[in-house]
Amino acid sequence: MKGVCFLVTVALLALASSLASASDPSPLQDTCVAINDPKDGVFVNGKFCKDPKLASADDFFYYGLHIPGNVTNPVGSMVTPVNVEQIPGLNTLGISMARIDYAPYGQNPPHTHPRATEILVVLEGTLLVGFVTSNNENRLISKVLNKGDVFVFPIGLIHFQFNVGKTNAVALAGLSSQNPGVITIANAVFGSDPPIDPDVLARAFQLDEDVVKDLQSRFWWDNN
Repeated sequence: MKGVCFLVTVALLALASSLASASDPSPLQDTCVAINDPKDGVFVNGKFCKDPKLASADDFFYYGLHIPGNVTNPVGSMVTPVNVEQIPGLNTLGISMARIDYAPYGQNPPHTHPRATEILVVLEGTLLVGFVTSNNENRLISKVLNKGDVFVFPIGLIHFQFNVGKTNAVALAGLSSQNPGVITIANAVFGSDPPIDPDVLARAFQLDEDVVKDLQSRFWWDNN
């Protein structure tokens, strides 16, 4: 009887383990609509693969991350991404990075990466960084970082960086996806194409509808 109980317990643990580890692969693009006829398919969740025998060093190489980004723009920052678009060899590897340059008092505005956690290290300058937890708490977790400091932004949460110093700042970010995506909150809400109904935004943000229309009429700078 003890032997039977032991085998049943092992079987149940194995089943629980298999269920716990089973999951769908993370999406690598915003949409991937299912189709019944493969001939109509254009995109896949990721990139098509080159024959491994044809892979070369250039497929795994990127030049230019030492070059500062142009921060003379309305938000005072520039992101230089290094993802699967720049390094084809990153396909399926689940990792990418970016360089972020900041003018004095420039910021990387509140945004989110729908497909990646981000880890950021400050190379030069002083940054105020933070992220906001999900509803209903919406708690701000924030810290001032100096050269050499590291901070993590969990996947999907709204976060930002702000250069509080009087000199330019530089940071490097690692992201847990070959195509992390970025949604800049102000751009998405007030700069969508076509525009979101002003009445929707007026109610959501508790603003006068004319204020919403004014915000929608502005040019929302994309620093990515």
